[in-house]
Amino acid sequence: MPLDASTRDKLSSVSTATIATALFKRGMRNQMIQGAVPLRAGKSTMVGEAYTLRYIPAREDRNAVSVFQDRAHPQRKAVEECPAGAVFVVDSRKDPRAASAGAILVTRLQMRGVAGIVTDGGFRDSAEIAALDLPSYHVRPSAPTNLTVHEAIDINVPIACGDAPVFPGDVIVGDDDGCIVVPAGIAREIADEAVEMTAFEDFVTEKVKEGWSILGLYPATEEKTRVAFTAWRKDKGR
Repeated sequence: MPLDASTRDKLSSVSTATIATALFKRGMRNQMIQGAVPLRAGKSTMVGEAYTLRYIPAREDRNAVSVFQDRAHPQRKAVEECPAGAVFVVDSRKDPRAASAGAILVTRLQMRGVAGIVTDGGFRDSAEIAALDLPSYHVRPSAPTNLTVHEAIDINVPIACGDAPVFPGDVIVGDDDGCIVVPAGIAREIADEAVEMTAFEDFVTEKVKEGWSILGLYPATEEKTRVAFTAWRKDKGR
């Protein structure tokens, strides 16, 4: 199911922590992309459908610098075909010894309207990428070209990224805590539930700052909490 504007907006307004809890309620424990952190914190939440690139270990007879002259090279082709609004997700086999991409390619993604990029490897030119408006997530900076360790082999196929399974079209949400993968088929219901959870968590935070104990409040096991939350929602228009 394509990501609609309402679902995108709702996911943009909630945290990956809240989404992780909503997924855990459905038995899904392995949706966070492990190791991938934002190059620069404080950017807007990244939301988009996954468009994937898969690397395999490089073999010396196949990965000379001259391969980039091929206009159909999978890495170059993927950068030029990743749809606007999508998140470019790279399976670098959790190996940051060589770059998954550099500033020129990531700048091209930004110019094409891509929503963000995430890899379980590294980026070269990481300071330049961090300065872009595009949300970008990686494990650590890595100067060597991808060709020294990786071979780009597949575009828009199911991949593993930081131990999380990612299928094309899954919804990727990224914030300062990292990136989470929301299966496409349940993205709308997860978004709806996460918005509801966020309202309650905002109420709880306010009450904790007022001096309330978390016992009976979080979770809401006491009637006075439920009554107070109903009144709070009415007052806040939420």
